[in-house]
Amino acid sequence: MALFFLLGCSSTQSLQEYYVDSSENPNFLAFDVPANILKLDEGTLDETQLAALKSLRKLNILVFQKTTENAQAYKEENAKVREILKNSDFKDLMKLNTQYAKGVVKYSGDGDSIDEVVIYGDSGDKGFGLIRVLGDDMNPAHFMQLMQAIQKADVDGEGFKELVGLLKG
Repeated sequence: MALFFLLGCSSTQSLQEYYVDSSENPNFLAFDVPANILKLDEGTLDETQLAALKSLRKLNILVFQKTTENAQAYKEENAKVREILKNSDFKDLMKLNTQYAKGVVKYSGDGDSIDEVVIYGDSGDKGFGLIRVLGDDMNPAHFMQLMQAIQKADVDGEGFKELVGLLKG
């Protein structure tokens, strides 16, 4: 019976467990923000993008700010995140390649209703960020279109300034 229990337990940490554990780590900034912090101009969004935006509830944000003192911890934590995101529960939605970082957008759930979207970005020299997007009846195709609209949006917008300000600490 004990052998069955040991074999049934996964050695891979869940994303939720990682968030909880890391929130106590001084190398991380961790916070929850409402989805409306994005403050996208709804007039520039099409019907699909607007539906995706309205399905969002909140963002759980975890940021590791890399310094010369914590470079080894950065490597270790980054490896942990990458291993968690390899979990078969997460499906690829899109890859990100911005001037700030490279990363991926993944989701868990099935069909037209997904449980969460995870955005992971790594800049290498500054650190990495992990954003869990939680919502109601999120649709993967709609969310992907919203992400593309966000990438094309004016990143000097007020909502993005607030978010970037939070990330800079």
